[in-house]
Amino acid sequence: MSECGNVKRPVRIAVSGKSGCGNTTVSRMVAEALGLRFINFTFRSLAQEQGISLEEVLFLAAGNDAWDREVDSRQVGLAQEDGGCVLGSRLAIWMLPEADCKVYLKAQPETRARRIMNREGGTLESVAAFTRERDQQDHERYLRIYQIDNDDYAFADLIIDTDTIEPAHITDLIIKKVAEL
Repeated sequence: MSECGNVKRPVRIAVSGKSGCGNTTVSRMVAEALGLRFINFTFRSLAQEQGISLEEVLFLAAGNDAWDREVDSRQVGLAQEDGGCVLGSRLAIWMLPEADCKVYLKAQPETRARRIMNREGGTLESVAAFTRERDQQDHERYLRIYQIDNDDYAFADLIIDTDTIEPAHITDLIIKKVAEL
């Protein structure tokens, strides 16, 4: 069990950001460093479960809110189980309001596209175009389904620009913030 300040209780940390900002990497690192469960159930996870491509899930989700609701309910359910956790997802800071620490990671579109290209392949131009389209579709869906504006994250406890900071340093910043709570 991790401690949150001087209070001995399970700590729940929510980490959000758009694709390519480092959500998964940083969430996993924070969970490992603090000995917490790492939760990252996403459209990518659902695509793997269903045996279809991420692009197909995104296409299906654009016309059927059940895909979003399934992903979101499963990840929130996992995060609300006993014990502490780090929930890393696009909507974690909105979907887990009881999180002890809400972290938003941001980066410039060019940085995000470069990271995604390095991770998944493709050309920078095609990845950047796909990422722009996905950002817009995500934004519209979140507003329609949940009335969440994922460009309004000012309420987060910690906002980190990941453009020039390595994941290990971002992890340290989050751990320091959690220790201050």
